[in-house]
Amino acid sequence: MPWHAQHILVRFLKAVLYCILCLLIFFTILVIWDFTGFSSASRSSAGIAPDPEQYPDAVVQVYAAELWGWRGLFADHIWIATKQKNADTYTVYEVIGWRLSDGHDSALRIAHDIPDRKWYDAVPRVLVTISGETAEPIVEHIHRAALRYPYEKEYSAFGPNSNTFIAWMACSVPELNLTLSNRAIGKRYIQKEGCSEQ
Repeated sequence: MPWHAQHILVRFLKAVLYCILCLLIFFTILVIWDFTGFSSASRSSAGIAPDPEQYPDAVVQVYAAELWGWRGLFADHIWIATKQKNADTYTVYEVIGWRLSDGHDSALRIAHDIPDRKWYDAVPRVLVTISGETAEPIVEHIHRAALRYPYEKEYSAFGPNSNTFIAWMACSVPELNLTLSNRAIGKRYIQKEGCSEQ
């Protein structure tokens, strides 16, 4: 092999090794970022939802917040919170993948909870708010649709996941008038004909 060809090959191999090294460092930083501080991240109320003690009417809200760590650059976690008329608590509907690995038989979580919790330090933003008499039947529709969610025992990064559940709810309860952005990774797992209205 001519000397100049060897020189080019050596430079090429050095460049490849340098790129591999940079990628390893990059992904190491992402992994460290992903796990550092997770256990101490805030899950407190963001102070967005109407206080049940001061607002007796029915409420439906859909929240989105950036995922923890590097995933938050690209994707959101989305959940639904409802309050029946004169109720003193909210019911939260969401899918959380690690529930399956923690011994729960379902990734679907339906619980009385703080509706506007920070998602591990990320302050949620409101995608939908419906209140008053308009919200009363929607609260019931949401509950019935959530109980019919067909993928509660499955979870995958690209679907079915938490946003697949929200896509199911948006389709099953069209009164939500909810449009999901491209940050709702997993929303396309369900096509409209695959859901069940009311």
